[in-house]
Amino acid sequence: MEKLSIKRWAEEDRPREKMLQKGVAALSDAELLAILIGSGTASESAVQLSQRILHSAGNNLNALGKLTVKDLTAGFKGIGTAKAVTIQAALELGKRRGASDIYQRSRIQSSRDAFQLLHPLLCDLPHEELWIILTNQAGKVIAKQKISQGGTTETTADLRLIMKAAIQSLASGIVLCHNHPSGNTNPSQQDDLLTGRVRKAAKLMDISLLDHIIIADNCYYSYTDEGRAE
Repeated sequence: MEKLSIKRWAEEDRPREKMLQKGVAALSDAELLAILIGSGTASESAVQLSQRILHSAGNNLNALGKLTVKDLTAGFKGIGTAKAVTIQAALELGKRRGASDIYQRSRIQSSRDAFQLLHPLLCDLPHEELWIILTNQAGKVIAKQKISQGGTTETTADLRLIMKAAIQSLASGIVLCHNHPSGNTNPSQQDDLLTGRVRKAAKLMDISLLDHIIIADNCYYSYTDEGRAE
């Protein structure tokens, strides 16, 4: 008998599509389990099979986690060793996640925070690179992204790429950062112009330019610290 693959499920019985449209939190435990096992049998869909498996464990994920591979393969038609192992692996990941430390985003509270975040990426480069750090309203880092790469004395900056990245990340703050391979941290006229252009463009989007950091070796220049970011 042919198994009912996901592609043959009714439209409303496709948890993958539902997850993509509504987000993973919208799925029931049975629908999440159905994504793991992928297919049911000729007589029931993967969702229906998942519902039966969960029902056997009292609809309790902790109880489900205690079922062995043998329990699953012997107790449910359509669950072979590979599917049983997949279920156990997913439940083990969930257990380990609960025991892991909560991930803490970096926070930009000063120019040194920004310097320490990007210094490892820029300190030894023989050419200039322009990066941005994007933050939320609490100053926590959403993302860091390279915008451009140039020669030994300058790099070009596309204002549209900077603002696109900030808007797509729903950022509240931007930190510009680039390196001077020469070792001289003093900003150039082009650096001043870039700072002003980004500040004006960001302000139109209600985004703050928090700083512009120039990195050279183990030192840096901060427009904010020098009172030039506003």
